[in-house]
Amino acid sequence: MPMAADEIETLIKAGIPDAIVEITDLAGDGDHYSARVVSESFRGQTRVKQQQRVYEALGGRMGGVLHALQLKTAVPE
Repeated sequence: MPMAADEIETLIKAGIPDAIVEITDLAGDGDHYSARVVSESFRGQTRVKQQQRVYEALGGRMGGVLHALQLKTAVPE
């Protein structure tokens, strides 16, 4: 069963409390999402580390109940 966008957002915010999260359902099927995650806590971290933190916040759901996630991370301007 696919994950709901609000569940993805909740998990990311639980793992990265200061995150601003924007979720887009790319295919309209509840199975392919795009996420933009902005967090001050990313400052000074490589993009790889930032994305690892998001995947950690998702608790191993990638590739399982969360089939596909296009991920963009950033620090606030």
